[in-house]
Amino acid sequence: MGISRVAVVGFGTMGTGIAQVFAQSGFEVVAVDVSEEILRRGVETIVSGPFGLRRLVERGRITEEQMREVLSRIRTTTNLAEAVSSADFVIEAVFEDLEVKRRVFRDVDAHAPKHAILASNTSTLSITALAAATSRPDRVVGMHFFNPPQVMKLVEIVRGLQTSDETVEVVKGLAERLGKTPVVCRDVPGFIANRVGIIAILEAIRLYDQGVASARDIDTAMKLGYNWPMGPLELADFIGLDVLLSIAEVLYRETGNPAYHPPTILKRLVAAGYLGRKSGRGFYTY
Repeated sequence: MGISRVAVVGFGTMGTGIAQVFAQSGFEVVAVDVSEEILRRGVETIVSGPFGLRRLVERGRITEEQMREVLSRIRTTTNLAEAVSSADFVIEAVFEDLEVKRRVFRDVDAHAPKHAILASNTSTLSITALAAATSRPDRVVGMHFFNPPQVMKLVEIVRGLQTSDETVEVVKGLAERLGKTPVVCRDVPGFIANRVGIIAILEAIRLYDQGVASARDIDTAMKLGYNWPMGPLELADFIGLDVLLSIAEVLYRETGNPAYHPPTILKRLVAAGYLGRKSGRGFYTY
């Protein structure tokens, strides 16, 4: 099937990045969120954020005219029914809570065209459970972008229990049209990257908490010893410690593996409001 019109539900950090990626690739995008203020901030991020269009102009990657063309392809609204009513593809990027996402999927299913594919950007939650909230479980799929979507090449395509082969192939092709590299996996907690990577980050946090080494030395060891582009504690701050905690809690609950049990220091940092880069302080000060 041909996809030209895309709706993005949720216009926060991931939603704005995903919307920008689609618009830069020539798709017509409608973004929806609960308030005009959130939508306004989202558009500002697309224009002037650290991975925004203005920076691409400054670097000579695109022209001013191309920036205007990209922005002309992005429309915003607070009306979900309006946003999805003519979409070929809908991707949600709302708060990582199963019941919140299931409500979104029920509403989207009620108003989106019957041919539309419904996708979730969830990093940990069950695609099968989200699909069960709709009348089209064969057309529900995971499409997990990594932060920042404008830069990161990987997209995990997650097949729910009833996701059809056709849906998987369409979304793989869609990811490639966006210039991304898709990998396909079954619907298991954490999928591929988080299932492996979160263990390493949490173990680095435990080493730091036990006083084994400084944050800087732990990160240096992994960057030079394992060729990581970013150390695990730097990465934790970049992800957001609140987001990391949420992912760890879901993985621990779903798998029972003690390796995912969130370290106490992670909980304390989040409780103190030290969330990493976005708050100015986490394992490092920014």
